[in-house]
Amino acid sequence: MTSDLFALVSIGAIQLLAVISPGPSFLITARTAVAQSRADGLKVALGLGAGTVIWSSAALLGLNAVFHAVPVLFMAMKAAGALFLLYIAWMIFRHAAEPLRIEDGAERLSNTFLKGFLVQISNPKVAVFFGSIFIAMLPAQVPLWMSLALIAIVSFNELWWFSAVALFFAAPPVRRVYLRAKPWIDRVTGLFLGALGLRLLWSVQDGL
Repeated sequence: MTSDLFALVSIGAIQLLAVISPGPSFLITARTAVAQSRADGLKVALGLGAGTVIWSSAALLGLNAVFHAVPVLFMAMKAAGALFLLYIAWMIFRHAAEPLRIEDGAERLSNTFLKGFLVQISNPKVAVFFGSIFIAMLPAQVPLWMSLALIAIVSFNELWWFSAVALFFAAPPVRRVYLRAKPWIDRVTGLFLGALGLRLLWSVQDGL
């Protein structure tokens, strides 16, 4: 039991460090919170957490092994994720100079949650990451309680961190700075996400 708890704590700490590292999830959460509302940023965080539930469950079920056995599947999902990032980057860059449009509540609810979910689920590297640390740190036979606890821990890490990001960037002073600098911030964000998408596509080409 002690070794199992130590493994859970260790995996949770390693994954939290990976979550905190800035990337597309951070940018999408921050931009949504500051450009729309705190609630929308929190919905993105919920979507990211839901995507983490899917990928961590998949890793525990052995999807990482499937990716290794069928590399073309991993490449296809990687390419799809890259194209999705490029689409988001293009939309942000294209509308950078336009004033913010606040949709009605129902539309924001579906779009912002789905946006977070798709950003997470479109990145198969998350499953590979989970698969790698799970294989390295979990016992050969993982009891059900430990699997459920692990999924809860990694999903909660994702949820609380990006909720904190959303709450911070939705604060009035940060929001005012964003509104003044929106065109340039959005262009930089779009270029950064586009570069990440192109890098993913390039890595797919190298893997073929």
